[in-house]
Amino acid sequence: MTWNDLKIDARRLMSENTPKIFIVSVIFIALITVIGQLQYYISGAPYAYDQYLQELADGVIPNIGAVASYFRLGGLPFVLVLWLLASLVDVGFMSYCLKISRGQPGEQRDILNGFMFPGKIILIKVTANAIILLGFILFIAPGIIAYYWYRQSYYILLDDPRKGTFQCLRESRLMMRGKKLDLFLLDLSFIGWALLDSLIIILLPLPFSLPLVSIFLAPYRGLTCVAFYDQLIRTLAV
Repeated sequence: MTWNDLKIDARRLMSENTPKIFIVSVIFIALITVIGQLQYYISGAPYAYDQYLQELADGVIPNIGAVASYFRLGGLPFVLVLWLLASLVDVGFMSYCLKISRGQPGEQRDILNGFMFPGKIILIKVTANAIILLGFILFIAPGIIAYYWYRQSYYILLDDPRKGTFQCLRESRLMMRGKKLDLFLLDLSFIGWALLDSLIIILLPLPFSLPLVSIFLAPYRGLTCVAFYDQLIRTLAV
């Protein structure tokens, strides 16, 4: 199947599971939005942004150190906790999409499935992101490659929670051999939707971000990515 076939199948599943899938999507987007807003304000980003604009208005070009000093460093632990919390919610939504894709009755409570094994999810998140960050520091391309190495880790864990963190990471890396470009192109096919979502957030005169397009995009992309994962499994089984 081509990535276009995967997307067609995802749209079919969305149609068959309307309106429940969009209710779950609204819950997911609401949770992620609230977590994101809390991170934004706890970090002191609004104040830092205002100070940055004020210095520009005064004819001063702030350096990186000056901009960093505007943030609330005391809020950093809370920001990190919220970042990890968002990861658990993300995996919960992946779990829901995995069930729907396989013809199982997904439920709203599946959003919380990431909390069934938080330690493994957090360790996957931290380990994978540390390797990705190191790749970006060395050069941009290795960081992108590392990102695609570990994209299947959470699905592998959801399929078999008995597996260890590093086993999931290792299996994902093996699974993505020769498939990284395919997944990259699949991701790229959603960029128009993501840009539309960002444009609406910018244009709407609201005091908080409201990712309206994401209510449709989250299950669309989620089901497509699950289909990609299942296709990898079938390919390896041959």
